Amino acid sequence: MRSPRRLRLATRELASLRAEKTVVLALVIQLFIAAFSSFLVVGLVSLYDPGAGEVEFAAAGDTDELLEAAAGQDSWDVSVYEDRETATTTFEGGGADAVLLVERTDDSVDVDVLAPRGDLRTTLIVTAARDLLERLEDAERERLAAELNVDAVPVPEGGASPYHGFTYAVLVPVLMFLPVFISGSIASDSVTEEFERGTLDLLRASPLSDPAIFDGKTAAAVALAPAQAVLWLALLVFNDVPISSPVPLLVLVTGITAVAVGFGAAVALQFRERKQAQFVYSVGVVGFFALTFALPESSANTVAKLAAGSATTATYAHVAGYAVAGVAVYLIARRFGGRKLS
Repeated sequence: MRSPRRLRLATRELASLRAEKTVVLALVIQLFIAAFSSFLVVGLVSLYDPGAGEVEFAAAGDTDELLEAAAGQDSWDVSVYEDRETATTTFEGGGADAVLLVERTDDSVDVDVLAPRGDLRTTLIVTAARDLLERLEDAERERLAAELNVDAVPVPEGGASPYHGFTYAVLVPVLMFLPVFISGSIASDSVTEEFERGTLDLLRASPLSDPAIFDGKTAAAVALAPAQAVLWLALLVFNDVPISSPVPLLVLVTGITAVAVGFGAAVALQFRERKQAQFVYSVGVVGFFALTFALPESSANTVAKLAAGSATTATYAHVAGYAVAGVAVYLIARRFGGRKLS
């Protein structure tokens, strides 16, 4: 009998969300972002310009043609070093943003690029390196054409654009993580309202156990973020934005939502006052996301890779880690909540 009663409590919590104007407004804003993503990308991509800003390259090897290709551009600066080790050491010490190791053979030019692992400047650096290498490729093509006394065939522009990077590196992570923040906030408010209205004793007088009450108060919030994520992904696909791995994305969102909801409910049970609980919750969740950037792959990069179809074994390992963390945090919060309620 407890499960139906627990479900009724969760349903009541879900129905009460319609009266929360702030939550409804947040849902409408997210719906607007997802439904009109194609138009927003066109308008906002000017704020996300991977080609802006100067990038420092440390180069080694046969760099004469590379320096010629880099001449006359303010977007990057190429410094030549005596050998590979010196250039790499400079990069590792923070003296350069990336390393270009050039090796010329009789019929080709090989360039190895060393870039930082997934930080906030990685997209800028990789884009600058791509543009520089494209200029080197054009110069090499013209040189070979002159040696062979033939006309070089014009190469059409590639399909890469800042819209692709903005969509997967910014838009998709925002749509996946914004519902997580809201769900945790809803759980915190739901618990503090019981204290402020004095209705918690009525719940404790019901046949439900204290952990079951905790589940009923948080179940709707845990389910809300993945449900929104499904809708946003569907709308993105409808707007011609392909999503490569939707199931792992939903697993990641569910795991992080369980962390946020469990933490938000536990904080509410500890402080029992909305403003204080919301402040502690907000600081804690921001701290959690900040900690994910210390991982080998940040949470935003994990979402971007899953959506764009470039996920690696490490990416799926991070998804599994978030799922385990969600279960662990929720169970700890549930046990803590049961003690607080009793």
